[in-house]
Amino acid sequence: MIVVTRLNDSQFAINPDLIERIHAHPDTTLVMVDGANYIVTEPLDTVIDRIVAYRARVLAAARDMPATEPHPVHLGLVSALDPQHPVSHHGRKQP
Repeated sequence: MIVVTRLNDSQFAINPDLIERIHAHPDTTLVMVDGANYIVTEPLDTVIDRIVAYRARVLAAARDMPATEPHPVHLGLVSALDPQHPVSHHGRKQP
């Protein structure tokens, strides 16, 4: 979430992933994917900087999270190029 300020000086947090576009003439207006509009006091560049910082924090937090599994999760997918697997080369069983 990023914190922005309404014209009446009240602050609120908004999910930047739901912002469809931002207009800056004359006031900075956040247009959300659901059609809602929020006019904020921050300039366009500040809103964009806050979005960039938010996304950087999300990526840093994900990178720093400890692994929950001791080994990579196996999804049961088999590579057609795996010569050790009995079914390869377009689904035909190998002798």
